[in-house]
Amino acid sequence: MKNNSNIRSIFLAAFFGITTMVMQAQELPKVFGKTIHAESINSETGKIRCVTTEYEEYLQENSPERATNDEFEQWIAQKITARKTKSAATGQNTTEIITIPVVVHVVHNGDFLGTNENIADAQVLSQITVLNQDYRRMLGTPGYNTNPVGADVQIEFCLAQVDPDGQPTTGIDRVNMNLASWSESQIENLLKPSTIWDPTRYFNIWVCNFGSDLSDVLGYAQFPSQSGLNGLNNYEGSASTDGVIIGYKYFGSQSIYPQGDYQAPYNRGRTTTHEIGHALGLLHIWGNNWSNDSCSYSDYCDDTPASNGPNSGCSQHYSCTSYDMIENYMDYTYDSCMNIFTQDQKERILAVLDNSPRRASLKTSTVCSALAGSEDFKLLKGINLYPNPATSVLNIAVADNDLPDSYMVYNSLGQTMVSVTVTSASSLTIDTSSYSNGIYFIKIEKGNESKVLKFIKK
Repeated sequence: MKNNSNIRSIFLAAFFGITTMVMQAQELPKVFGKTIHAESINSETGKIRCVTTEYEEYLQENSPERATNDEFEQWIAQKITARKTKSAATGQNTTEIITIPVVVHVVHNGDFLGTNENIADAQVLSQITVLNQDYRRMLGTPGYNTNPVGADVQIEFCLAQVDPDGQPTTGIDRVNMNLASWSESQIENLLKPSTIWDPTRYFNIWVCNFGSDLSDVLGYAQFPSQSGLNGLNNYEGSASTDGVIIGYKYFGSQSIYPQGDYQAPYNRGRTTTHEIGHALGLLHIWGNNWSNDSCSYSDYCDDTPASNGPNSGCSQHYSCTSYDMIENYMDYTYDSCMNIFTQDQKERILAVLDNSPRRASLKTSTVCSALAGSEDFKLLKGINLYPNPATSVLNIAVADNDLPDSYMVYNSLGQTMVSVTVTSASSLTIDTSSYSNGIYFIKIEKGNESKVLKFIKK
């Protein structure tokens, strides 16, 4: 009888164990139509550090022209090799400091400045400080490390001083969208396309209150596009959504601006450091392998030890053949223990900044200089679109009959609708009758200047 009782107990334990696992699998959240892997949900906080992998899968499924992961890796490997070959030939292994102009869109629903998601300017500034400490490996800051493979990526971030209309700005764009929280669909179809600044001149960061399917997510990024895929132009990919988006409680650093609104242990600005790493071409250190039983996946950086999955907390973890690099910004550990990009990660980032659409152009953007930025926008400052929204016709209005040289209309997927060389005023009327309803962009060029405007077709 005792043996039967033991067998029955073992059976019941196994049954309920299996049932629990099935229920857990059924209850795992979905984001962008993808089931979140259990390993990516922090067991202590319940938070999901990043959904960039799921977002990239979604973009590839919905944008046939977008490079696959394998295509991107083949492309970037060639670019990295070319960079190294050039450095070896010239004897120059360093690069100039690259300045990336940033606009931070603070999205709120009417809260007072400094309240809830309408975070204070000082909280935004604290995040820019963290980015510069981390990407420059600054001595005496939390971004410094003594690891021999640690890299000064030689990138600095600045808040834009000139807006898309050539007017002065703080680089902090406060937008009252009258929504208390945001789902993935609302973000991708409404928020980003309606607020984005020209992604060839500005690196766009959105800060908002996540809700619905994103309620436990810290942030996500849009991975860079490769140049020249299938002969497409430099707007290949989803230009209207390009950038990173962060939950407001995970943006900025409590150690720099204690009065802000944060949620520990993600309160030192490393979510944005991590997501910008993705936007500049970096993978998670485990190579996006979610099986936790394989060391065969790679982040294509030889100086980050192989890892069999994400880590949380700050405890050392041994996997594959060595201890994981838990201090790497591209792991899932807590903010306080992150402090390193490696030399190979730096090479990937610089290859992207040299070659990727809407990344390479950021290097030459002048919007961080008020004087230079104003001059850049001088010739195109008086241009407007009407009617907007448009139904069957869209007109381009220019100041003093100063015609642009050309313009191109493209949709939110980056697909070109029309490309026109302007020969007379009659060229400034666009037939939109065949366009599907939605958001479109028009890139207008004159000389060496360009300006991107949005319009809606309904």
